[in-house]
Amino acid sequence: MAVGVRINSLLMNYLYYGNNLEVLGLHVDDESVDLVYLDPPFKSNQDYNVLFAEKDGTAAASQIKAFEDTWSWNQATAREYEEVVEQGGKVSEVMQAFRGFLGTNDMLAYLTMMAPRLVELKRVMKATASIYLHCDPTASHYLKLLMDAVFEPYNFRSEIIWRRTGAHGKSQRFAPIHDTILFYSKTDAYKWTSLKKPYMRKHVEAYFVHDALGWKTNYYGNVLTGSGRRGGESGLPWQGFDPTAKGRHWAIPGDLLEDIDEDISELGQHEKLDLLLKLGRIKIDRTQAWPIYEKYLKPEDGQAIPDIWAFQPYTEGTVFGMDQGIDADVRWLSPQDQERLGYPTQKPEGLLERIIRSSSEKGDVVLDPFCGCGTMTTVAQRLERQWIGIDITHLAMGLIKNRLLTRFGPDVVKTYQVIGEPATLRDAAELAGEDPYQFQWWALGLVGARPTEQKKGADKGIDGRLFFHDQENGKTKKIILSVKSGHVSAKDVRDLRGVIEREKAEIGVLLTLVEPTKPMLSEATEADFYKSSWGKHPRLQILTIEELLAGKRIDYPPTVNVTFKKAQRALGPVAEQLPLTASVDEGPTIPAALPAKEAKRAKGKKAKPAKGKK
Repeated sequence: MAVGVRINSLLMNYLYYGNNLEVLGLHVDDESVDLVYLDPPFKSNQDYNVLFAEKDGTAAASQIKAFEDTWSWNQATAREYEEVVEQGGKVSEVMQAFRGFLGTNDMLAYLTMMAPRLVELKRVMKATASIYLHCDPTASHYLKLLMDAVFEPYNFRSEIIWRRTGAHGKSQRFAPIHDTILFYSKTDAYKWTSLKKPYMRKHVEAYFVHDALGWKTNYYGNVLTGSGRRGGESGLPWQGFDPTAKGRHWAIPGDLLEDIDEDISELGQHEKLDLLLKLGRIKIDRTQAWPIYEKYLKPEDGQAIPDIWAFQPYTEGTVFGMDQGIDADVRWLSPQDQERLGYPTQKPEGLLERIIRSSSEKGDVVLDPFCGCGTMTTVAQRLERQWIGIDITHLAMGLIKNRLLTRFGPDVVKTYQVIGEPATLRDAAELAGEDPYQFQWWALGLVGARPTEQKKGADKGIDGRLFFHDQENGKTKKIILSVKSGHVSAKDVRDLRGVIEREKAEIGVLLTLVEPTKPMLSEATEADFYKSSWGKHPRLQILTIEELLAGKRIDYPPTVNVTFKKAQRALGPVAEQLPLTASVDEGPTIPAALPAKEAKRAKGKKAKPAKGKK
């Protein structure tokens, strides 16, 4: 195994293809992760579908079956359930209780899938780490009991209610418009940054006074005491005010002390009050029961973010100092949103930003074991966190890589490695033999193309499409692709040539696992050229997998690839790659892959830390 595949605080970012339970066991050390976010797909009673909206202006949408549900109750699930129960402990007990209550149905299969993954996630979390589980209300109460069993009830921190949509028409019940996010820590020593939301404009106008220096708090509620009697200095009289007599004690707000530009760590409570009085921060009015403090409003001031995250449409201008509305930073994605990539369960970047900023610091390792379209990896990259993403489809791998490239530019490929994808012709052939669709998605991902519908007969000879523009404000141009992993002949080239004519495409490309024959090359040559301002481009091109692995790409105008909807470019440079703890050979864009069947052989093995590392 090549060095550099295990994660600690100094390694670079990693994108893993494979079963997340096996990847965690093989590649992630004990106590090496600072933050976990997971949004596992919930049981759908059907094939899990990934939707990609057409980007060429047509109304149709392609529907691709990414993988079969893995949470249907069957013999395999029953064996997995037995393995979980045989481990003993609280997880075993709660799973047995679930079976007694639920019976052997698909919900139990879903919980059986989740249980060992949560146990593994706890193992890789540092003592200071937190975990956020994003789930549907249908299963959230079961998952909370399971989380209690894994992480202990006293490490439960919050149940966050996130508004995921604007409306949902349902008859005979209240419209379901929210998701649940369960927030747990591994221990009491978890990292936490208390984020604040801006004050409402009416609140500021009601409780702040505006003068030449800005908005100033100056009202009776700005007390310097807290409820309850205390011994020591905090309970003694100051400036003629006795807090103990009224069942209170001196308690200076922390943000008031933060404004003092000197070291006050050695000062007692009364000395701090004296200093604040001297600086003019405390106002004493003998007609009032208590002295009050005065403080000017700063841009970062606000209220602590609560556990309800609900964007309110049409509230623009109600938030003080901002044009946006209430919770606009975590608003759901609208159909026209620039972030939207066509992935059905895609979450907004603002949601992940709140979580990452709240529970991690720059340089920390963030893990998403169900990374889907890569929202977590994108936000972590932008916020200068290290990240580990895991997904079970090459479709997701291609989407994530394209998203990172679009968002951060070509240098981003130097900041992460992809583990588990084919890197040799032999690996590619083995993938093709095991799962033709995964091979097809992987091959299309090498050239940045988007797969078409998987439904038999619906593709009409087209496995993928790629769109581009080579004229300013011009129409969208189309490249169609056919992927072959087995025998190919001149007939396949002729068929593709016919599809090019039928679809009125500018270019057609055949991606093949085997070398093309001379008749195939001759047939391709007869298709002539597509001409652009950049010159001539073969209208029918044949690319082998071996050529793609070596870096060769489709010959078409070097302009804008609009195959995938583009998210807004990140501001500022790509986060700098952190140094490696062990030397890793610098290789091509597609890094060395795992041996093709290693993950299967490793199932059930317990992970061992790399030598010299914890």
